[in-house]
Amino acid sequence: MLALLSRRALGLAATLLAVSVLIFLVMDVLPGDPAAIMLGTSAQPETLAALRTQMGLDEPAVLRFLSWIGAAATGDLGQSYTYGVPVAGLIAERLAVTLPLACLAILLSMALAIPLGVLAASRQGRWPDALVTAFTQGSVALPNFWIGLLLILLFSVQLGWLPSGGFPGWQAGAGPALSALVLPAVALALPQAGILTRVTKTAVLDVLGEDFVRTARAKGLTRRAALWRHAVPNALVPVVTILGLQFTFLIAGSVLVENIFALPGVGRLAYQAFTQRDLIVMQSTVLFFAALVIVVNFLVDLAYLVLDPRLRGRGAA
Repeated sequence: MLALLSRRALGLAATLLAVSVLIFLVMDVLPGDPAAIMLGTSAQPETLAALRTQMGLDEPAVLRFLSWIGAAATGDLGQSYTYGVPVAGLIAERLAVTLPLACLAILLSMALAIPLGVLAASRQGRWPDALVTAFTQGSVALPNFWIGLLLILLFSVQLGWLPSGGFPGWQAGAGPALSALVLPAVALALPQAGILTRVTKTAVLDVLGEDFVRTARAKGLTRRAALWRHAVPNALVPVVTILGLQFTFLIAGSVLVENIFALPGVGRLAYQAFTQRDLIVMQSTVLFFAALVIVVNFLVDLAYLVLDPRLRGRGAA
């Protein structure tokens, strides 16, 4: 068990190092002057030279990479050229919006998708299955930013129940803050719920065909009991895989939704850094997103060990 975890941790560190090298190559080493990109073509030579010195661009690429990755390992992601503050503080501040938004969206997705997937699997070929299939096809086909616009028109413009955008901050209270996150969370959750419903249905159907489920039924267990005691718990491994991928997508892929609802999250920070040509913030946010994906995948691997005892046995062997 410990050896398996050690191998996974070493793989995580190696993957993160490889990703950081790739990010550095794309941002710093490929043709083009980062300082000129940030200042524009009309920048004065003296200003350009000063920025190049400030960014360390007059040093060899290897030294720049070692300096950058060493500082990042200690939590120092550099100084934003646009805002004039540490990038780590900017990301931490924006995470106070993006992280609750992603958690709320994943909870909504799970609350909707898992019961619907189990229902469709237990009623395969009947009208509940047809309704669930129609829901999954519609939710996957609609982009989340378009769903967000529809939600604004209905619940903000027409009914006036929820705010159409902006974030009052957690200092204004949990009620106003959560109400500002409801519509964007629904817009993010619906497409993901469609995907998760399909995965849940397929996983439950696969388990229902296993011998141990038929044996449980032959011993007198009701269909409902066999479904929830045996089929659903054993179908959670592929569901957990999709949940891990969806959580990272909801954090790293919420750029459009955060901009539609004017939420000051990490996705909007990345978009603003791109429009303002703040390459230091862009580089740091991409590294943060990559590290987040790698860490979440590692946590999903740990969840496998908890859900599937066979994997623990292989690790011990």
